[in-house]
Amino acid sequence: MIGKEKLFAKLEKVLAQSKADQTEIVFIGTESGLTRYANSAIHQNVFENNGRIYFRTVLGKKVGVASTNSLGAGELKKTLENSYEIARNQPENPDFPGLAGPASYNAIDTFDDTTAGFSPMDRAKVVKKIIAIADAKKFTLAGAFSTSAGEVAVVNTNGVRAYQPVTSASINMIAMSDTSSGYAAGLSRKVDNIDFEKLAMTAVEKCDLSQNPKSVEPGDYEVILEPAALGALLEWMSYIGFGSKSLQERTSFLAGKIGKKIVSDLITIYDNGLDATSIAFPFDFEGVPKKKVVFIDNGVAKGVVYDRATALKDKTKSTGHALTPDNTGDGAIALNVVIAPGAAKRADMIKKVKRGILITRFHYINGFIDTPNAVLTGMTRDGTFLIENGEIKHGIKNLRFTDSMLRAFGSARALSKETTLIESWWDAVGCIKAPTMHLGSFKFTGKTEF
Repeated sequence: MIGKEKLFAKLEKVLAQSKADQTEIVFIGTESGLTRYANSAIHQNVFENNGRIYFRTVLGKKVGVASTNSLGAGELKKTLENSYEIARNQPENPDFPGLAGPASYNAIDTFDDTTAGFSPMDRAKVVKKIIAIADAKKFTLAGAFSTSAGEVAVVNTNGVRAYQPVTSASINMIAMSDTSSGYAAGLSRKVDNIDFEKLAMTAVEKCDLSQNPKSVEPGDYEVILEPAALGALLEWMSYIGFGSKSLQERTSFLAGKIGKKIVSDLITIYDNGLDATSIAFPFDFEGVPKKKVVFIDNGVAKGVVYDRATALKDKTKSTGHALTPDNTGDGAIALNVVIAPGAAKRADMIKKVKRGILITRFHYINGFIDTPNAVLTGMTRDGTFLIENGEIKHGIKNLRFTDSMLRAFGSARALSKETTLIESWWDAVGCIKAPTMHLGSFKFTGKTEF
């Protein structure tokens, strides 16, 4: 960790050397430790201390981007010069809105000293405890446990000065028997907020209950989607539908439907980077303050997130969802997706299922089949169960689903009051926050022999 004052001083010194009309520097620094375990034993500890510094220089409407992972003065100057030369040789971009101006940001506590100082030995002690829980049932345990600390800074010649230190802790675990497996995971800015033993007991219980799974035929079933399963669906829906570029290119399932009801009125989905109970982060990689954006409100399509360039096209304002300078062509992406909870309890939701399937999580999801209809396909994994007359009967062999999430979410019957943070593609600045969901209809199109 460098710290705000030292980092700003170093970056501002480089900014002063720029010959461009406008210049922006984005710094992302990370110190991360990872402990991997398999067959109920730690097999790898790794540590990485790295930084990525992006330069974006502007000459009129010409833009150049270059990056380095060195904070050495000579390397920073060279990368600045490279971005300048790239800009000089680019065609003009009429859609470029210029760099952002100065702003104030919400004060959010995103850093935890305990997490930042969590050592390999600390992680090993946690892993030892959860392995003992699996050992008691003669199951093996595998997974990964990471802790990290980092800092993000955005500065530019227009006066933007944004800085935020962050920490993150995440763990995933799979308990395994000869015929079954069970999954659990935890995520928090504070490592002490994760109940590791409770997670291990959940994974073990799922593994135990799903031993000797039986086969069921594909078809249309009621389902209980636990948070990890629902979170995986939401992550894909965000990627293909909640961003500005997909709306403008009309590949989003929201395109042409703003103001119309598209799913059950029980469902509200939004992005909120200012939610302190989640993996909050106050600004984007252009230094624009984040705003809460509602995608679906009680079943009605509302809108998408924007960065500055795509906002200009739609004659609106950025919502604070720009990616790093090297990814500006992808438009804005929602990184703090929340599906609003309901009022139900998980146990009561299960009791109301006449014949259905409980799904712990999915893998191998593909969301590019039919994006205007939000058609996804994927496989169940690590805890799939048959429910009959309100009771979980036994584990079942994994199934493939292929369905429109608009159609499936249109059949929503209840959502739980409790929510869980689900790790997404960049957990330092965002995550998925999801409850358990009861759907009246979910289509399975194939089955496995395991």
